[in-house]
Amino acid sequence: MMGWLRRRRRRRIGARPIPPNWRRFLEANFAQYEWLAPEERSRLDALTQILVAEKNWEGCKGLAMTDEIKVTIAAQAGLLAIGLTDEYFESILSILVYPGSYVARQTELQPGGVVVETHSARLGEASSVGAIVLSWPDVLRSGRIPDDGVNVVFHEFAHALDLQGHGFDGAPLLESRAQYQTWAEIMTAEYHRLIQRTRHGRPTLLDPYGTVSEAEFFAVVTESFFEQPLDMQVEHPKLYELFRNFFHQDPAERFRRAGYE
Repeated sequence: MMGWLRRRRRRRIGARPIPPNWRRFLEANFAQYEWLAPEERSRLDALTQILVAEKNWEGCKGLAMTDEIKVTIAAQAGLLAIGLTDEYFESILSILVYPGSYVARQTELQPGGVVVETHSARLGEASSVGAIVLSWPDVLRSGRIPDDGVNVVFHEFAHALDLQGHGFDGAPLLESRAQYQTWAEIMTAEYHRLIQRTRHGRPTLLDPYGTVSEAEFFAVVTESFFEQPLDMQVEHPKLYELFRNFFHQDPAERFRRAGYE
């Protein structure tokens, strides 16, 4: 019953015309919005409204939460999901937004039972307890610069997709055992390729931060797939095809429509 009611509510929310001021936010803050085909834009408008309505939005460190913040984040997250069936980032309950980079405390258990506590400045993070944390200036920069391969919203919401598989392991929820096998073969080979190139100081299209773990590799590749698709098609054709099949999108065609070659 709850599932039926949720689907009904989502259909009702998604069927509404997007408010004119929301469209102005998107045109100002999310460059790729203008590149979408009409059916893609319609799907993204619906997803944006649903994500804004369903998630708990909180401003931190004095940041006042506004519709502009919600819409700008929800649309960038929604772009990842426009080709996925009934994907509403169910594992994410709250989105916390800071007025800049923030300091996070991290506790690590060292050999011998020694507990070490460190602090690090971050632009965003995703947690297994249902929260996404973002820096608002970096959200804006990510949306307004569509082609540098760096997008904090894509990165953190890719972690949310990853979590829906078997945890933070670089493999989202897939459709079949065969798809998991193909995913593991290509991702493992490309992950180690990035590690080797980074270790030897060679230039890479993919952010070297992806060498930290399989989970970070998935998030980094997601950023490149949506922001550097033409280069990715050339330099990592198998990886591009793998992600095109998973997301059911072809960002390279979108970039060509926008005049990129």
